[in-house]
Amino acid sequence: MSVVTISRGSYSRGKEVAEKLALALGYECISREVILEASEYSGIPEAKLVRAIHDAPSIFDRLTRNKVRYIASTRFAITKHVQKDNVVYHGLAGHFFLQEVPHVLKVRITASLEDRIKEEVKREHIPPEEARRILRKDDEERRKWSLALYGIDTWGSALYDMVLHIETMTVEDAVSTMRRALEIPRFQTTPESQAILDKLVLRAQALATV
Repeated sequence: MSVVTISRGSYSRGKEVAEKLALALGYECISREVILEASEYSGIPEAKLVRAIHDAPSIFDRLTRNKVRYIASTRFAITKHVQKDNVVYHGLAGHFFLQEVPHVLKVRITASLEDRIKEEVKREHIPPEEARRILRKDDEERRKWSLALYGIDTWGSALYDMVLHIETMTVEDAVSTMRRALEIPRFQTTPESQAILDKLVLRAQALATV
């Protein structure tokens, strides 16, 4: 029993990896659902929550009065959801919010920019240069967000237990690698690690209701 967080850039096939891993493990796979839960719990519109945990500080400046509450509400939704264990979360900020929890396997999925551009062109039916512009802007926004709040680059390997590149390995290779990692006792839920998560949930709830 454990929890996996998968951080990924847009169109890096991280969603596919997460879904296949969850299927192989018999775990719940979640992403946008936690934002909807946070929105329902807090009464904050979903769009504002997404912006608060994604957009760069220039946007934060316009949300200063509410940004702490927005982020706290999302943190509570994520921690509360994974509290029940056996979850694969792929989405924004999970690797930050669950850093303190020992049994959470934190993974970063990467892919080359050119492969990501091809994937976006195929899915969105837009020109390659437009796809390149969107991806670069999105990557930069996420970097600025993490640096502003945590002083850490979201691309920095220190945030993760492993970084897997979808090019040198396939999606299936990535799933197999993570399954083997989850066999390590370090990533198995224990009463001690569950207690850490339980306290994190209570702290997140307190901050979300301030």
